[in-house]
Amino acid sequence: MQPIFFIILIGLAGGMAIGIQGPLSSVITQRLGSLESVFIIHIGGAVAALMPMMVVGSRLGEWRSVPWYALGAGALGLIVITAMGYMIPRIGAAGALITLMAGQILVASILDHFGWLGVAQRSMDIQRIIGFAVVMFGVWLTVK
Repeated sequence: MQPIFFIILIGLAGGMAIGIQGPLSSVITQRLGSLESVFIIHIGGAVAALMPMMVVGSRLGEWRSVPWYALGAGALGLIVITAMGYMIPRIGAAGALITLMAGQILVASILDHFGWLGVAQRSMDIQRIIGFAVVMFGVWLTVK
């Protein structure tokens, strides 16, 4: 098991990347459109992933071993990028990000509760419900 400090740092780095990616994708969306923004962002990500894969090797040839429904994960980026492009000019980056985060927490809590998509099952309890209510209150405070 990784030390919790390292796990938190990785999480913070990922969150900061989302915080920067949102406004950048919003710029592309406003100037070119949602589909064009998704296309450009995914091409950029593919190129960025290809470079280290060429250096350290890859198991990409084993893609058929992945469940069919998991292959649609990239398509969900269309929703994320379109939502960011729409929300940022209207409610700002912080409002857009906290709203997206609330949606992530809601879905993650449902996945945890039922153990769907291979996540560890963790039942919904009163603490989690209160936590989500606090997050939703934060969304309301941020975007009002």
